[in-house]
Amino acid sequence: ENPKAITLAIGDGANDVPMIQGAHIGVGIRGKEGAGAVQASDVAISQFSFLGNLLLCHGRKTYRRMATFINIFLHKSIMIGWSYLVYA
Repeated sequence: ENPKAITLAIGDGANDVPMIQGAHIGVGIRGKEGAGAVQASDVAISQFSFLGNLLLCHGRKTYRRMATFINIFLHKSIMIGWSYLVYA
């Protein structure tokens, strides 16, 4: 319903492959059912208990990296624009 929504699919077997491929981010869990989900996923983990660490730790780090990049980019653009105005 929301076109701006980002979907995350988590699967552990071959029956989850279409769901993982249809989502924006796919997480495959290695298990007894085979490696189909792992091969189709963007991120692979070996145990379901690692999912919390993946979402909370790596998600936070990615958010901070993007925020730092945007902050530096905006400041650089402001400084370049300001120097053009001063010396023009």
